[in-house]
Amino acid sequence: MCIELVKEAMESGARRNKACEVLGISLRTLQRWELGPGIGDQRQGPHRRPVSALSEAEKQLIVAVATCPQFRDLSATQIVPILADSGVYIASEASFYRILKENKLLAHRNAARPGKHSRPKEYVATGPNQIWCWDITYLRSSVRGKFYYLYLVVDVYSRMIVGWAVHEIESAELASSLILEASLRHGVDREELILHSDNGGPMKGATMLATLQWLGIVPSFSRPSVSDDNAYSEALFKTLKYRPEYPASPFESIEAAQGWVKGFVQWYNFEHRHSGIRFVTPSSRHYGEDEIILVKRKEVYEEARKKNPYRWASGKTRNCELITEVKLNTSKAQKDKSMSLEQSA
Repeated sequence: MCIELVKEAMESGARRNKACEVLGISLRTLQRWELGPGIGDQRQGPHRRPVSALSEAEKQLIVAVATCPQFRDLSATQIVPILADSGVYIASEASFYRILKENKLLAHRNAARPGKHSRPKEYVATGPNQIWCWDITYLRSSVRGKFYYLYLVVDVYSRMIVGWAVHEIESAELASSLILEASLRHGVDREELILHSDNGGPMKGATMLATLQWLGIVPSFSRPSVSDDNAYSEALFKTLKYRPEYPASPFESIEAAQGWVKGFVQWYNFEHRHSGIRFVTPSSRHYGEDEIILVKRKEVYEEARKKNPYRWASGKTRNCELITEVKLNTSKAQKDKSMSLEQSA
């Protein structure tokens, strides 16, 4: 292959030794290959991954840090020492430049400049603790203009709330503590968890990003001002605030807010039949009990149809097939296709 490329370059007017430099071989090596017909390029790459190579989580973290509001106008030579002053080290300046170049981010990264924001990378969860998403919502307090902040982390596959906290401020430090506690409690394996969020300050703060790096969690972020990119968290907040027992009046204290959220989480995880997972509870799905539940439910429907076949005009019972995968960041066309398949099943 290299011999043919050199020939093409020379036919175009290039010098032989310069063509070899571009291909990363010496002129003597090319001559040796030409003397032995059929030998060709005998170079072999490394047989194992270098121990110093950046992990996927670290690469994603570099992109997230460089594009966050705090650092998007700075060069890698400025970002790295600023992070070091905060007690955070991700990678060298050279590694920053290399990863930014691979992602075509060496030009202006200021979100205020016009341009298109590409859809976040699509991820697929086939089991619990593979993809989590999280967000923060407001809870009204009895003091006008003051709010409590509810941090909620939900597992995309099971829809189970795996972590929550109520605080008086929005903070990357508080968010990172919640993610750390939830990761340890659920035994998350390093570099096997995707954590999706929007572009808020607590989501992209240096402390938060450093925690994700330490845990080996790959960060994923929504496009600016696109709520559908974090639809699972948005849907959860709507369920929370439309509950009949959600207080009509503000919470009198942070303890009152924490108490109410604790009760909601207990109901949501262990009693609520979620429409997105065949109306089983999130805890049942999270701990692998949903398959047995759906099999038994299907038997009940089949038995009912046998007793009164005329009541089943379509000939089909409720869909009780196990949902084996859940996608994050799918396109609208894919969502519509999945919905049509779901309705026809």
